[in-house]
Amino acid sequence: MNWKSSIKQYKNYLKIERGLSSNSIINYLFDIDALIKYYKIDTDKKSPKDINSDEIQAFVYEEAKYKSSSSMARRISGLKSFFNYLNFENIRKHDPTDLIETPKLGRKLPEVLSIIEIEKLLSTIDLSHPQGYRNIAIVETLYGSGLRVSELVNLTISNLFFKEKIIKVIGKGNKQRLIPMGDYSKKYIEIYIEKQRSIGKIDPLYSDILFLNRNGRQLTRAMIFTLIKKFGSQAHILKTISPHTLRHSFATHLLENGADLRTIQVMMGHESITSTEIYAHMDTKYLKSVMDNFHPRKKLISN
Repeated sequence: MNWKSSIKQYKNYLKIERGLSSNSIINYLFDIDALIKYYKIDTDKKSPKDINSDEIQAFVYEEAKYKSSSSMARRISGLKSFFNYLNFENIRKHDPTDLIETPKLGRKLPEVLSIIEIEKLLSTIDLSHPQGYRNIAIVETLYGSGLRVSELVNLTISNLFFKEKIIKVIGKGNKQRLIPMGDYSKKYIEIYIEKQRSIGKIDPLYSDILFLNRNGRQLTRAMIFTLIKKFGSQAHILKTISPHTLRHSFATHLLENGADLRTIQVMMGHESITSTEIYAHMDTKYLKSVMDNFHPRKKLISN
């Protein structure tokens, strides 16, 4: 079996058996493509059975010269996944990535906006702009429901339940979850649908997609990133922000206001509670205030 057919079957495995999104699959295949390009492998004539651990190690060492630890962790993870699959399918007898260690990464805390910064961000959005209500609805939905950017661009009108104030989200691995729709999100989504979306051009292919561009087509992830960066700059926010910043702010502000981690985990769509626990480490000032207010031995009692 040559490289081309192996990669094709691996792609089907990622999509069907693991249920990964298109973006995740592209990233996995990108890691394999980097290895192929490095050794200039003829994918029609060569087989992945032929490459050995020394060659994989040499490739990893070369990449490590100019890539960050996080990038290398991603690259090694992608290669390990592919060769583990080949072993599982008995295409190879030995895994050439067995002895390759993934760099240990420090736990990086995500950037978070304060409530004041959120308000500043929202105040910069010009509602008189032809896409003004769409733009504020986007920001309110990202912050109000903690959606991933991929979930936002794929959000459909048929998955909005205004009466119940619920959003049905299709998350990673095509898993569905229900998230409360914030009052502000609901307000601006309804105005956007009625005043802007309904009178604009709509491509029939995207008739159910909520957020559309000026040509009536689905917004891209890149466009959402551009919009958020633009609003942050207009609001003179010095932090580097993205749609993920609003998602992280959503979780952090919930925690600060008394929500438990399990509830936040469900709303964020995290597979494991360990992914959610990072928010408990973000605001030491808040955690200290909890200790001061609730621990029975918070301070010495003076005589």
